[in-house]
Amino acid sequence: MKRAGQTEASVDLARIAGMAPGAAICEIMNEDGTMARMPDLQEFALKHRLKIISVADIIKHRMRTEKHVYRVASPKLPTRFGDFRVFAYRSDVTMEEHVALVMGEIGEEDSVLVRVHSSCLTGDVFQSMRCDCGEQLNRALELISQEGKGVLLYLLQEGRGIGLLNKMKAYDLQDQGDDTIEANEKLGFAPDIRDYGTGSQILRDIGVRRMRLMTNNPAKYVAIEGFGLEIVERVPLEIAPNDATRKYLEAKKKKLGHILDLV
Repeated sequence: MKRAGQTEASVDLARIAGMAPGAAICEIMNEDGTMARMPDLQEFALKHRLKIISVADIIKHRMRTEKHVYRVASPKLPTRFGDFRVFAYRSDVTMEEHVALVMGEIGEEDSVLVRVHSSCLTGDVFQSMRCDCGEQLNRALELISQEGKGVLLYLLQEGRGIGLLNKMKAYDLQDQGDDTIEANEKLGFAPDIRDYGTGSQILRDIGVRRMRLMTNNPAKYVAIEGFGLEIVERVPLEIAPNDATRKYLEAKKKKLGHILDLV
């Protein structure tokens, strides 16, 4: 869970199977001498009738079946949007710290209004006009306040998971003409490397089982529902584009599948 390598995964797989936590490892080569990668290995497994699993599959299994985040505090937090409790969590895998702002009493049968929000220092704190993050954050808190109950989960996943400094490098590339997806890829990252396993564990710890998710991103459905949480409704959280955000939002719509009107 700290290093996603085959060595660690082989030990995990043996332990999950109820065996001694040890394994013998070999690597399969292609006929041309190159190391086989997943597409090659899938063909090899099919040919030889072998079962196959990826490191990512093992991580997802462990995130579903084991607890890796722990609550460390839950003080009251009065805000201009109303009175919340802020639940603070730490991951024992990454040691990252996350918080959830909770208003009202959360019951397992409730369809809770939820926003899963990745940190954006530039937008949330400095009110940057390069993205819609800050306005989405405020709008989500307003909607929770109007309802008198809900959860805003704030995850430490700056720049869709690439980190603050890499996000600044991506901004440099965007200033030269790249869109947000192209910039991430030039830096060697996938367009979106965020992980929602930790956030899903936090929501379950708070008591959320069914939610009305505030998002424009359909990919969050698959990520969150895979952890035993039911999304009963999507609540749009669209912010009208301006001259600074239009290209950014167009890239999110066309390349990441976000549901946006952009009128």
